Amino acid sequence: MEEAAAAATNEENQQVLKVLEALKQASHDLQSNPTPKPTESNSIKALLELETESDSILSNDPYLSTLSHHLTYLKSIVDSLENSKSTRRHGLRSFLTRRVTTHEISRVAGSIESEIQAWIDRECIENLARALSSSSNDNNSHSSSVDEETLIQMLVREQVAFAIAELIRFNKDVFVGQVLIGQMIRALISMSSPSSLKVLCSLIKSIKSPLLDEIESNGDIFDIIKLLKSDELSIRVMAMNCVLEIGYFGRKEAIEAMLMKGDLIRILVELQRGELGGDLIEVGKWEEEESGGVEVLGRRESVRERRYLESHPFASCVARFAVQLEVGEGLRQSERRALKQEILKRVREACVSDAEAATIVAE
Repeated sequence: MEEAAAAATNEENQQVLKVLEALKQASHDLQSNPTPKPTESNSIKALLELETESDSILSNDPYLSTLSHHLTYLKSIVDSLENSKSTRRHGLRSFLTRRVTTHEISRVAGSIESEIQAWIDRECIENLARALSSSSNDNNSHSSSVDEETLIQMLVREQVAFAIAELIRFNKDVFVGQVLIGQMIRALISMSSPSSLKVLCSLIKSIKSPLLDEIESNGDIFDIIKLLKSDELSIRVMAMNCVLEIGYFGRKEAIEAMLMKGDLIRILVELQRGELGGDLIEVGKWEEEESGGVEVLGRRESVRERRYLESHPFASCVARFAVQLEVGEGLRQSERRALKQEILKRVREACVSDAEAATIVAE
């Protein structure tokens, strides 16, 4: 039943899309070639025909209500212009009135084109969202075909996710609302692949606090933190990047959720304690080992740190998270101070020795 309903909705949207594409072209032509004789314009005729049929074509979609208003207004302008001509008045005033009205018709045509393009854009990203959130399981297939199909669908969904991220970068005002609704973010997290987490990081950078508010309210922050324990290194690394982005853009509620409920600091301390951890204080010693004790003059500290982090992705991860909170955009100064004290407290609780705690606190 649901599949049949979805198919019917998709078919209806395709029919609307064909009509709107034609109207978009008519609106574009009308802007390019405004005419003082609207009744002789094929573009205006096409637009007014839709206005007449708008109840049947546009009424079912709330996103087309503004377009319907523009079409009604266009009809009233055309009627007004025709009525003024029927009086056969001449002179400067009549001439100026017709010029102003013709300009207004062109302006309304531009608004109509914009509304149609907005609907097309919205429909595009909704289709992408449905593809991203679609199930990747088929219980009726053999095991080998399930594995193959799952891999293919995962790759497709990852490419869909990248497309959505690029749309956000292209026009955040149009597409952000579509990302904040539905299960798109949930789908990215549940995919749990390096690519999906990379897209999530990109979306956090683009949308910032509003997206993190949505993630926090849905309880999805805990699922991101869980990925720090993944068996796959690439997933742990990308999850760490997400945590750092949350630290930079997140408001107090999101940070507190990570610290108090997600036990983030204990997990970060464990990662820093591992062989892929360490601390950036060791950068100088590591540089000597890699270069035979010879340091290249002029090499910037950030370059050395970046090289070190490539082989030790969780080095100084506690301090790096704390720095994100300190320099980020989501917290007030008083909140930063309080959260810093909370981090120090949890570091001491998570460390296995005073020396380990002292090293992390010193950073």
